[in-house]
Amino acid sequence: MEFANIGNTDIPISRLTFGAWAIGGWMWGGADEKDAVQAMEASIDLGMTTIDTAPVYGFGKSEKLVGKAIKNKREKVQILTKYGLSWDTNRGKFYFNSANEKGEKVAIHTYADPENVIKECEDSLRRLETDYIDLYQIHWADPTTPIESTMEAVLKLREQGKIRAAGVSNYKVEQMKIAEKIITIETNQVPYSMVLRDIEKDVVPYCLETGKGILAYSPLQRGILTGKITSDYHFNEGDHRPTTPFYKEPNLSRINQFLKSIQPLADDHGLSLAQLVLRWTLAQPAVNAVLAGARNPQQVKENVKSADVRLDKTVIEEINRHLDNLHLNLDV
Repeated sequence: MEFANIGNTDIPISRLTFGAWAIGGWMWGGADEKDAVQAMEASIDLGMTTIDTAPVYGFGKSEKLVGKAIKNKREKVQILTKYGLSWDTNRGKFYFNSANEKGEKVAIHTYADPENVIKECEDSLRRLETDYIDLYQIHWADPTTPIESTMEAVLKLREQGKIRAAGVSNYKVEQMKIAEKIITIETNQVPYSMVLRDIEKDVVPYCLETGKGILAYSPLQRGILTGKITSDYHFNEGDHRPTTPFYKEPNLSRINQFLKSIQPLADDHGLSLAQLVLRWTLAQPAVNAVLAGARNPQQVKENVKSADVRLDKTVIEEINRHLDNLHLNLDV
């Protein structure tokens, strides 16, 4: 397993990081708790020692499962979690409606008031059963709270030793610059995949210039880049993926055609399509780590293999040539 330091810190993280969104079941049509804990335990055993989670993933469920998985292993792992998406308040800005495991309507708000940031951190520490968080990230920007006020609370948490480093998620460059007036921002966690590369315009150059790391989430674009999602694929109730543009026609067919075109490259390296996609993402500029989700130990083993293979420059270039011919309509 490859390791890299978080941004400009000396805190190491595994470049392939366990993404714990899916194990919370939220927006993924449910999850098996036993499988989830065993998946994280397998991840740690195989050297993928960094786990990224968030309170809103399952409304606390994901963090609680992470807490179970790292019990008696805290010194071996790096925990990344978030704050700023609340489901138990009407304060802040309404973001969207969701539902809990009982099917009850839940309103999600972006809310990063300083007092709430402190509260969220305490709640996360309790659920994770730890006394510190390695990287604390605002989940989404809260337009109702000045960024400086939010970051002052984060600075206080760092001074108290409750967090080791500060990061952001889904932040634009200008927002990062404002946050930096108060506290050093080490990373920006953003969606990045072969089929969603908009951050290459501004976020990537800024991170390269300042030494910040990119934590790429949804590198498999929520599963579509595995090659296993066909027009007749069955989604469980509560799975929101079919509502996203990538899963709609003609994008679904075009993506699968693209995957067929790079299948020979995967075969040449003894990789699955998913493993090839993860390896390509790890090779991109400024990428500190790639978040790879898994619901069971077997999926973890498949993900980890991608970290053990190197792709030379000519292979990356060939993949990019195929990508240049992939034309998607993300407005559908």
